[in-house]
Amino acid sequence: MTDPVTLTADLLRCPSVTPVEAGAISLLESLLSGAGFTCHRTDRNGIANLHARYGTAGPVFGFNGHTDVVPPGENWTVDPFGAEIRDGKIWGRGAADMKSGVAAFACAAIDYVKENPQLPGSIAILITGDEEGDARDGTVAILDWMAAQGETLDCCIVGEPTCPDFMGQMMKVGRRGSMTLYLTATGSQGHAAYPHRARNPLPPLIGFLDHLAQWTLDGGTDQFDPSTLAITTVDVGNPANNVIPGEAKATVNIRFNDAHSSASLTEAIKTVLAGYQIEGVTVSMDIKVSGESFVTAPGEFTRLVSDAIQAETGVTPEHSTSGGTSDARFIRKICPVVEFGLVGQTMHKADEHVAVADIHALKSVYHRIMGAYFTR
Repeated sequence: MTDPVTLTADLLRCPSVTPVEAGAISLLESLLSGAGFTCHRTDRNGIANLHARYGTAGPVFGFNGHTDVVPPGENWTVDPFGAEIRDGKIWGRGAADMKSGVAAFACAAIDYVKENPQLPGSIAILITGDEEGDARDGTVAILDWMAAQGETLDCCIVGEPTCPDFMGQMMKVGRRGSMTLYLTATGSQGHAAYPHRARNPLPPLIGFLDHLAQWTLDGGTDQFDPSTLAITTVDVGNPANNVIPGEAKATVNIRFNDAHSSASLTEAIKTVLAGYQIEGVTVSMDIKVSGESFVTAPGEFTRLVSDAIQAETGVTPEHSTSGGTSDARFIRKICPVVEFGLVGQTMHKADEHVAVADIHALKSVYHRIMGAYFTR
């Protein structure tokens, strides 16, 4: 049996802070190739990506995950890339998010094809080094390569940490959309004692931000909590108390449910913004959309995943759409996608860690899911 804890430790020792590969993708490529998977590096713009497939027939069952991690930061009590095991836990940057998840599904897939060499279908593994970054050249690059090669998926599990407190607690069947507004108010600089000779960009910008802060987007939907809007920064960069600035900037992040699309929200925001344009000051807006909201409808695939989690952990998972974005937002365009992984309490924190027993349990869940899928 392939040990997912050993593989997790090997991956943790690769300091693969986005966009550095640091040997993590190469390690998985070597391991999967040795197990009979056909591997293709789908690197793009300096980002390392891997597509590995066992089998040539359909249906194609997919796993997706990432080996890149956020910077370790400070105040660790262990080496963030040391993969120390103590107190029944493994410690290191990426232990929760999500090298343990990658190790669990890679080991589960390797063991499953060893046990079932004449697989009635295929297993595809998609691993990127650009999930924590801009995500333009990661899973998107793999999917672009797949489209060009005629490769596809019939369903996919993303191994992100999904459980808030204990193993088996939650699986993600959807995600909210995310968009960011970058606002620039431009007036003309002047002396604070003579405001009539300047055009202060702050009043219209602040008025617009105040409107947004009080805006109730919706009350939630059947599958989602209410949409949220957060003003994340206001920047003037003015060190003088007697100077009216000529420019001010602000950033607003919106997480939206399936009552909206990025297009509908953009039009609504533009309409509001038009009311805050004043003579001599222009307020412009750039918008970056990270993803649209989506939900995987209840059905055979979601039941299969839920049943496997319950069988291996004794817990019936909540079907959730909470949290931020993940690469599931890209995969959902080609097939049904569900996320399930470990407890994420320490992800992105100092002393990130997960329970060793949970890694073994996650591998067992993934193995059971494949067994049920290919014998259904």
